[in-house]
Amino acid sequence: MPLKIAFQMDPITAVNINADSTFRLAEEAQARGHEMWFYTVDNMSWRDGKVIARAQKFEVRRVQGDHVTLEAEAELELSEMDVVWLRQDPPFDMGYITNTHLLEFLMPEVLVVNDPFWVRNYPEKLLVLRFPELIPPTMIARNLKDLKDFKHKHGDIILKPLYGNGGAGVFRLDPKDRNLASLHELFAGFSREPLIAQKFIPDVSNGDKRVILVNGEAVGAINRVPAEGETRSNMHVGGRPEKTGLSARDQEICAAIGPLLREKGQVFVGIDVIGNYLTEINVTSPTGIQELERFDGINVAEKIWQVIEAKRGL
Repeated sequence: MPLKIAFQMDPITAVNINADSTFRLAEEAQARGHEMWFYTVDNMSWRDGKVIARAQKFEVRRVQGDHVTLEAEAELELSEMDVVWLRQDPPFDMGYITNTHLLEFLMPEVLVVNDPFWVRNYPEKLLVLRFPELIPPTMIARNLKDLKDFKHKHGDIILKPLYGNGGAGVFRLDPKDRNLASLHELFAGFSREPLIAQKFIPDVSNGDKRVILVNGEAVGAINRVPAEGETRSNMHVGGRPEKTGLSARDQEICAAIGPLLREKGQVFVGIDVIGNYLTEINVTSPTGIQELERFDGINVAEKIWQVIEAKRGL
């Protein structure tokens, strides 16, 4: 019995079909016979007790530039869907938060993946704070003196916005760096949010591992190696994906966090591990499943849909 699925995502016509995880999820859903709809978050509204989206039914194919066929736009009551995917990219701002509230009106009749209540309450750089034994020395602060004290204690640190994504706004401040006050002033000029500071982990030169979890279980990992002269390993800023495996420490980290992710309806999660440290738990719009499938032959999309279909009684 096919499911009716709506993908809330960034414009599907612009995706890189060889890297985009949402495209791979749609491709697998289509192969399994499900009906698919697409809409962007700005085409969603709440009206007269209903959550509405101006959406388009679609099909996909693995031909870059001709990878999607979209039908005419129609007004869709999202309560009529079996599954709604929350897959637009951050930034995790008030628009994102408002959207998670609207998606909650669909539950529990509609399965929203990942569960928007916990996506809102557990953003990537805050959820890790529940596991202090797994993370490097970390501070969440807005006060400059607190940040200076942290840097004085640890010497070499990473400073980044609390709700950023894709490596944007990430700075390494080594022991000789004198830019902390200027960066604090820069961030404070456009945001009232705190910053996150973490002790720099030299192992990042060997890569920042992305471990994929499905329903709280680790299914595989890829390594992301920074470009020459770069601290950040995010693929958005030139990081190179490489084949890797799950270490004993990776398994230990996943065993610690997996039960919470499963309990809170976080079906598709990507965590970041540098050396022996957990640095982020990505629940908003994680990536990496196409790279893992190419390197190890693991069809993560299939595993995700098996979980979703079981939750919908198939």
